[in-house]
Amino acid sequence: MKLDRDKLFAARLQAVRARPYLATALFALHVVESSRVPTMGVDRYWRCYVSPVFVARTPVEELAGAWVHEVAHLLRDHHGRSDRYAAKHGLTEPGERLRMNIAADFEINDDVYGDGLARPAGAVLPRLLHLPEDELMEDYLHSVQLRSYTRELMWLDCGSGADGLDREWELGPDGADGLTEQEQDAVRFRVAEGINGRPGDVSKGWRRWAQEAFHPPQPWRDLLGAAIRSAAASSGAGDDYSYGRPSRRSAGLPGVVLPSLRRRPPRVSVVIDTSGSVSDAELGSAVLEVTAIGQAVGGRRDLVTVLPCDAAPRVVHTLCRTEGIPLLGGGGTDMRAGFSRALRTTPRPDVVVILTDGQTPWPVAQPACRTVVGLFRRGRQQESWDENSAYVPSRPPAWARVVTIAS
Repeated sequence: MKLDRDKLFAARLQAVRARPYLATALFALHVVESSRVPTMGVDRYWRCYVSPVFVARTPVEELAGAWVHEVAHLLRDHHGRSDRYAAKHGLTEPGERLRMNIAADFEINDDVYGDGLARPAGAVLPRLLHLPEDELMEDYLHSVQLRSYTRELMWLDCGSGADGLDREWELGPDGADGLTEQEQDAVRFRVAEGINGRPGDVSKGWRRWAQEAFHPPQPWRDLLGAAIRSAAASSGAGDDYSYGRPSRRSAGLPGVVLPSLRRRPPRVSVVIDTSGSVSDAELGSAVLEVTAIGQAVGGRRDLVTVLPCDAAPRVVHTLCRTEGIPLLGGGGTDMRAGFSRALRTTPRPDVVVILTDGQTPWPVAQPACRTVVGLFRRGRQQESWDENSAYVPSRPPAWARVVTIAS
């Protein structure tokens, strides 16, 4: 039997209409026709293996749910999480991967179906074992055991993309049309951005994934939020007069309209260290932090500027699309130049955030605004420099609030 691609892709379009924030991921999957896969399955390289018989006998409404189910495994990195869980607990038996597939299905199935996506009769849900919903795969693994009921679920086979175990019917790392790790991260980043941009239309599980699972919360985020709130509450910072809402004192002056004092979120200038000692992974982490800063100021991206800097500052960019800002550099490091350029920005920032590896000289005098320094965390082997050089990087000054960022 030949695969009915028209029916399969019609189901994908229905899945996109039901879950528009997953569109980038759904169209990133490369379809591979295979009679060896029981239904639909994915490998860790974002190939989607589809059985022609399964497509022929399954209604379009249920196929749309299958699309979302399979891509959910990949977005939530179930293959990587399964590998880490197995290594940590010493699990080597193939049956353990079935446990992981079941637990992964428990995590996503309560988010997949409903609201336009039909749930098939065989979909496994946490209530099968009288477990609560909205938990993670790792939480369910404590309760899912290899017992008699698991024999009835042997048909569950979502591929290595769900549990990390390679299948014979998969093309493997050398096969065509797979996504690299960088391409996979780019897809996840765009989906997370879409979810964070419309949280009211997204389930609790997907919101948690976008806000926490993709980039886990760090103390750095709390510290930055506290610095921004502190800057906004300080005398004179964030205050402006507006006639949009007249002052209550106008009642005492008939015929005179007085402006009211309104508070705005603080302006934030983010200086990103783009010197040669900063890795691509650290720059990627910096981009994610800039996105979080935009959310911390209430989504007012016009209040956030980004300044790439190595030994000299580059062009100041207003935060419109984080991934579109060119992080130029590659030379030496001098954050003093970055500080100076940020403070000359008009209008002047209320908070300056420095994202750096710390191998830079620092201003001697405290700037006339609040300063937060995010240091990229590194191993000892990465913190070395030329021992014959007269310059030895020093810690950030005491007047800066410093926190370590995990890259």
